[in-house]
Amino acid sequence: MLKALLGSPRVDILEKAIGASTLRQKVISDNIANVNTPKFKKSEVQFEELLAKEMSQDKLQMARTNAAHMPMQAEGIPGPRVNTITQTSYRTDGNNVDIDTEMAGMAKNNIYYNAVVQQLSGYFSGLRSAIKEGKG
Repeated sequence: MLKALLGSPRVDILEKAIGASTLRQKVISDNIANVNTPKFKKSEVQFEELLAKEMSQDKLQMARTNAAHMPMQAEGIPGPRVNTITQTSYRTDGNNVDIDTEMAGMAKNNIYYNAVVQQLSGYFSGLRSAIKEGKG
């Protein structure tokens, strides 16, 4: 039962979102660290688009009605992907890092991370409340 509560799709998605946000923070930090490196090309993390695409596809969900049935292989939630942007260049030395864009992205990522952690915390608070109420 604990596995069913902790392994819910909501927890899986929020866990992946936290991982994507953490990766995005590292990528943005790397971009900022290399703002003055000639020929450096910035990278971006792609997650939300992949998740939205996966969730928008109508897929028939298989249900396991008996524990003896073989589990179905779920395609799962997509993980974050790092893409290097090679087509642009903001300076004559070939570097394409715009410090203002990176700082705005870092602030946006911070807000996103806090929102996702708050959602996950709320989920577990709800579980804790349900467990406490059941002990009466």
